[in-house]
Amino acid sequence: MPLIGYARISTEDQTTEQQVTALRAAGCARVVREVGSGASRARPELARLLAGLRPGDVLA
Repeated sequence: MPLIGYARISTEDQTTEQQVTALRAAGCARVVREVGSGASRARPELARLLAGLRPGDVLA
């Protein structure tokens, strides 16, 4: 059962490094990163990730 992580920040000034480190420590072999404004509901990386999930995958 693959554990897949999703890390998101809202501005280019921020970093996903702490989130990625925590997700990897939790066992995520793959981590998808996204930068998106909190004012926008568009999450293209999350949408791609969700569309590609298979039975048994776990999203963290």
